[in-house]
Amino acid sequence: MYAKKIAILIGACGLLVAACASAEPTAACRAHGQSMLAAFTTGDYDHAVTHFAPDLAAKATPAALKSAWVQLQSSAGAFRKLGDLQPRTVGDRTLLTADLDFANQSLTAAINCDAQDRITMFRVVPADASSQVQTSVSESATGIASAIQVASPVGPLPGTLVLPKGDGPFPAVVMLVGSGAHDRDETVGPNKAFRDLADGLAAAGVASLRYDKRSYAYGLKMISDHATVDEEVTDDAVTALQLLAKQPHIDPKRVFVLGHSLGAFMAPRIGQRDPQLAGIIMMAAPPSFGLDTIIKQARYQASLQGVPAAQIDQKLAPLIKQRDILAHADPAHPPAGDFFHAPASYWLSVRDYDPVATAKHLHEPMLLVQGSADIQVFPKEDFAAWQAAFAHDPRVTLIEYPGLSHMFMPASQPPSPDDNDKPGRVDAKVIQDIARWIKAQPARS
Repeated sequence: MYAKKIAILIGACGLLVAACASAEPTAACRAHGQSMLAAFTTGDYDHAVTHFAPDLAAKATPAALKSAWVQLQSSAGAFRKLGDLQPRTVGDRTLLTADLDFANQSLTAAINCDAQDRITMFRVVPADASSQVQTSVSESATGIASAIQVASPVGPLPGTLVLPKGDGPFPAVVMLVGSGAHDRDETVGPNKAFRDLADGLAAAGVASLRYDKRSYAYGLKMISDHATVDEEVTDDAVTALQLLAKQPHIDPKRVFVLGHSLGAFMAPRIGQRDPQLAGIIMMAAPPSFGLDTIIKQARYQASLQGVPAAQIDQKLAPLIKQRDILAHADPAHPPAGDFFHAPASYWLSVRDYDPVATAKHLHEPMLLVQGSADIQVFPKEDFAAWQAAFAHDPRVTLIEYPGLSHMFMPASQPPSPDDNDKPGRVDAKVIQDIARWIKAQPARS
């Protein structure tokens, strides 16, 4: 999930960011920040940008702020209330933070200023969800769900373990969400794809563990100038796999990883890190991920909405410039500032990672599934790359589903960027095929 869900990426990595200042926030900084947030949340974008330092103002134009605000409300719901900025220690710096209350989600705005009290950093991240730990055990017609926590360096990640009814031992999957600050259900608008998957798999006799991403559970703690994709995805996934294998009623020799979108992109690296896996499931797996991916998606989706090519090129010009800077950047000395809401270190950590090549060196069986109406991971380009690499590999099963979107739900005809915001459920055939494939795989030796 990328271009359509910019608001989710904003929540994960930060909104319209320039270099961060390290000085303690002053009263003037606080006043400027409060005025900027009041303007931003009431649609006065021209006034909001008057408080930005030059580097931030070059990126956070009034038009960019307006687009970000629309996308935030599309993801988090109608805006309700802005809180007061208060100082808060985050890592080795003190930031000013304020609560942003939306109908569907609580977010936090974080800002910092330079010596002239001009805003140099503005990020919107999920409110700290780490305390929202589910404590009850619930039983449904399909299985038994209980709370579980996945350890991480920033704190425990709240999760849900779902067991089928019966004694087991059951085959089981760890589920990895796509890009952005996702909760364990991979909530997008009214839809909860991973809850659908967990319930459907349990009904078919497969257990699952899903958990809140670090960027969702600890939004402020994830503000960093040296973040990497392994910190966001890989490290916690390996920990979760080890945790799942130790749970009662789980067969430790039949533990799988299931990734969607960015989670699928990283699944081969996770297989590299955990050779005890019984298999890998990739749903809508991009064969590459970077600013080129964002540009390609944005260009295609804008064309679907009838935006003229010249206007698309104009809007994408700053992003293309950032892509070109990163293409020649040295990972040992990354350029300062943020690049599409993430530090250079994040994009450089995926620049040289090739999931297709990595998968070729693995020994685990793999299942790749793709919706034919996906307008974020393209069937004729992206899925075709996996097909070309593995069509004759007996370890690998590839399935394409007609008419399904990036979320494996029925898409509009023709597909639309708004499909993810329409209520739906993950197609039952997809869940049945995944469960059937899992149960057909032998236990690892």
